[in-house]
Amino acid sequence: MAAVKTRLWMVGLAVGGMLGSSVLVGGAQAQVQTVSGEGWAAVPVPSAAPAVTKFFPLAEVKRGMRGVAYTVFEGVNPEPMQVEILGLLRDALGPGQDMILARLHGDKPEYTGVVAGMSGSPVYIDGRLVGALSYRIGQFSKEPIAGITPIESMLQVRDEDGAAGMRLASVSKDFEGQPQMRAIETPLVMGGFSQETVERFGDRFRAMGLTPVVGLGGADSAAVQPEPLVPGSAVSAVLVRGDLSMAGTCTVTYVDPKRLLACGHPITQYGPVDMPMTKATVLASLASPLNAFKIINTTETVGAFTEDRASAIMGRFGLEARMIPVVVEVVPPPADKGAKAEAKTLHFEVLDNRQLTPSAMLVSVYQSLQTNNTAAEELSYRLSGEIDVKGLPTVRMQGLMAQNELNPATINAALLVNDRFSKVYGNALDQPVVTGVRLKAEAIPARMTAVLESARLSKMEVRAGDEIEVEAMVHPYQSEARMVRVKMKLPEDLAAGTMRVVVSDGATVDRLTTKNGAERSVGLADTVAALNRMHANDRVYVTLLDHATQAVLEGEALPQMPLSMANVFEPLKDAQKMQLTGESVVAGGSTDAGYAVSGSQVLNMIVK
Repeated sequence: MAAVKTRLWMVGLAVGGMLGSSVLVGGAQAQVQTVSGEGWAAVPVPSAAPAVTKFFPLAEVKRGMRGVAYTVFEGVNPEPMQVEILGLLRDALGPGQDMILARLHGDKPEYTGVVAGMSGSPVYIDGRLVGALSYRIGQFSKEPIAGITPIESMLQVRDEDGAAGMRLASVSKDFEGQPQMRAIETPLVMGGFSQETVERFGDRFRAMGLTPVVGLGGADSAAVQPEPLVPGSAVSAVLVRGDLSMAGTCTVTYVDPKRLLACGHPITQYGPVDMPMTKATVLASLASPLNAFKIINTTETVGAFTEDRASAIMGRFGLEARMIPVVVEVVPPPADKGAKAEAKTLHFEVLDNRQLTPSAMLVSVYQSLQTNNTAAEELSYRLSGEIDVKGLPTVRMQGLMAQNELNPATINAALLVNDRFSKVYGNALDQPVVTGVRLKAEAIPARMTAVLESARLSKMEVRAGDEIEVEAMVHPYQSEARMVRVKMKLPEDLAAGTMRVVVSDGATVDRLTTKNGAERSVGLADTVAALNRMHANDRVYVTLLDHATQAVLEGEALPQMPLSMANVFEPLKDAQKMQLTGESVVAGGSTDAGYAVSGSQVLNMIVK
């Protein structure tokens, strides 16, 4: 009998709306009716952006009311679901931010439950918009009970540019298995990414309420989707597009000629954002007690999301989001000796968002290095690349990345790029405009690491201005040790006495010349300069520690500082903006080791 009633209700939707009443859909007046004996109020399936949207006040919402919600289960057309209002949850979304609790009815919602991607589905009572499906109880709930974000809260994002939507949503995750209201997950469709990549980096996105989905959906920006975005349509926010793609999808709640509101909860809650907004096609809705979600293809771009707030995300039609272009060229090892390997080049764009961009960049670079089926345990990469920053010198990236006891070479290569990029992009004092990232990775079919085992000087007693040679013994992985030599001329102004000589890798020299934590307290220009002064990891360096005071100021070493000048800088030292040491670092020389070197040796030299 219940199934018959449901079918009758669906027929009523197809015929029209509530008897004796009318609503405006796409500027045209449509009749609606109530199915006899059911009490389910319905409005026609939306076919275009409504010319006038009427709203149902939260103050009038009462337990037992019946309504209808719309979402796309398959294709592009929203389908109706019956909604039974169970009551209000006071202050559930924050102080003064109430939530409406409802139960969904109908064959599809009762089969799939509350599905990731359903958030934002508009709910109508008597033809008036009351809010958006946006929350669910826990993760294993068998019954389709959902929380509704009131439209009054969502309209604050539209009317006040999100200023009133900054309150934090206080219900998000389950705690020790206790049932709690949590935001309906946003499926993050990752096109071109492997399951291994998602398993390795997925937690970065899950922590923000995004559910990574790989192999079940994709992106086709050239696809034309003539159907307009209407309340109930699927809509996507793009994080990455091009040869790799990444997009989070939810449901449209409200549309007017200039903008739309969607989700009913935040994606990142960063506030002002700049993400491409696209249409989307739902291939299927997958039912699962653990993780029900929609399988989605994103299609044509129609604007940009500009606000990501506690109660909604807002998109504007016709705007173009700024993206960061990235080019990654991967050169695999040649199949045969003497043969030239064919490089694979990926072109993609990453969103410009302080919270999401570093993670999106890291996972995209990592996946790019996996493209040529070259990833293996005994593999290394010679990296070279640049980060272009508007108004500043190019940030150089270079290094020989190999497997270590913690990570394979692909991870270490991606982490190097992430380190350089994050130090620029996450500068505490300035927000950079990154205009491009270029990377070349040449794969070497060997583990190119070596340990610096010992070192010695050609002579122990020297005079200022002498030429000496330093011999360093480096031991490559599973190979015989080899000697490398560094010739150097001593400065003419060396003071007499015992002097320490450090023979080391590049990281040791960086630690000697950089104040700990300096990158967090300097401006963008100083950060870029400091990054470009960093030492390569495939060379052996010789550094002299002179008997003179050294200051590290704004991330830069100032060696051989007179004591009187050091006293002038004492206030900066007290404020922890400067670091003073009793020895000055004087560069002696370096040589190519041919391996990623680790280790250091300290020698003593007597200056006559």
